[in-house]
Amino acid sequence: MSASGNDHVPVQQLVLLRRVRDRIDREFDRPLNVEELAAGVYMSAGHLSRGFRAAYGESPYSYLMTRRIERSMALIRRGDLSITDICFAVGFSSLGTFSTRFSELVGLSPSRYRDGVVDGDHDLPTFIVKNVLRPVRNREVPPGDPH
Repeated sequence: MSASGNDHVPVQQLVLLRRVRDRIDREFDRPLNVEELAAGVYMSAGHLSRGFRAAYGESPYSYLMTRRIERSMALIRRGDLSITDICFAVGFSSLGTFSTRFSELVGLSPSRYRDGVVDGDHDLPTFIVKNVLRPVRNREVPPGDPH
């Protein structure tokens, strides 16, 4: 099996799944749902979800959340928008959901992440920040560990 885990996904289906992934990358800030994504490539939502997970190791929804949180981290580092503005700019419709997803993926709340940026905790070259601080789905953060 390859590192991506897509040895069991037919090539024709991989082409369609790549279209879905590219669409998520382009339209992460818009309201997207699995049914709409699936309809765009003439698949059922279930078939899309199974194929996407087989090809990319996570569901389309998880991939979308990761993209949104990556973008929000970049906007927080930029420093010119409030957390609320960032929440809506990356496609969330609820500040509570945004904060919960951000904390799950990053291990810090958006405000604590912003405080770390202000304190210089994230003053690294952009390519390092992007690779080292990339949100990792279901990362376990030990209790009491601020990072």
